[in-house]
Amino acid sequence: MIDDGEEAWADFERTRADAREQMREERRRAEKRERAKAQQETRKEARREREPQTEAAMAQTAAQKRKKTSRLDIAPIIMPTRQEYEATKRQLDYREGYIHFAVAGTSGSGKSSLINAFRGLHNGSDDPTVASTGVTETTERITRYADPNEARPFVWYDVPGAGTLSVPDWKYFNNQGLYIFDAIIVLMDARFTAIDIAILQNCARFKIPSYIVRSKSLTHIENVSRDMRRTKHSEVHYEHARDKYMMETRKNVSANLRKAGLPPQAVYMVDTETILDITEGTDPEKVIDEMQLVEDILLEARNRRVDMALALTV
Repeated sequence: MIDDGEEAWADFERTRADAREQMREERRRAEKRERAKAQQETRKEARREREPQTEAAMAQTAAQKRKKTSRLDIAPIIMPTRQEYEATKRQLDYREGYIHFAVAGTSGSGKSSLINAFRGLHNGSDDPTVASTGVTETTERITRYADPNEARPFVWYDVPGAGTLSVPDWKYFNNQGLYIFDAIIVLMDARFTAIDIAILQNCARFKIPSYIVRSKSLTHIENVSRDMRRTKHSEVHYEHARDKYMMETRKNVSANLRKAGLPPQAVYMVDTETILDITEGTDPEKVIDEMQLVEDILLEARNRRVDMALALTV
């Protein structure tokens, strides 16, 4: 049996042991702080010793970047001079009294097919003025196509696709002379890309009207419908797939414009066969935004002609 004295001693021993452990813990913490402080001083000293070497390394890296930039022929986009502007107009045969449309975008987006449709021409026809089409990029240089309908004073330009080895994205707008055009169609296919944004930003800078157009829409809608059938395991109406496709496209374009700091802008979802039907005066079976796009382009032409007439009276 343990008496009160022994129990008190045991309590004291436990208390003293706890105190010793607490002192040891505080000592460990103090030693850890001292080691950390010493390591910090060591690192500072090492950094001070390395600073000249680091500055030299940074200078070498910058020189390497400049060399690489020069090798890739990268230069800032600058506003063209008056002489360059006039020279580009002569080179691309810009004529007063006409409305000049450039159709630009990534390679394979269907620029040539769209131009043919606007002009009432079928791809692959024997007409010598038809724009060449193909799976790969077929436009090597910017090509001028007059509209065969004299009631529409349009001239269409098929611009080489951006992103090819011969047309780097960053200098696409200026190198192609897009700053001379009266309006620019930015044609997208499967997705909205950085080059689309770059073209729209330059359109805003040069105050050129622009149209965002998504091509091959009937094919895209069929793809959406197929995916919906696989998910729902049932038949999907065309209208449901079309509405889903249009909603997703508008959401994607809106998000990209907002991210780039550009104002909201309409996106026209079209199929070239439908535009061809409209141009030929045939009632198309399925219409998405084709009629609206044609009407807006004709409105742009009327406004342009009014501006020209007013300019002549001044």
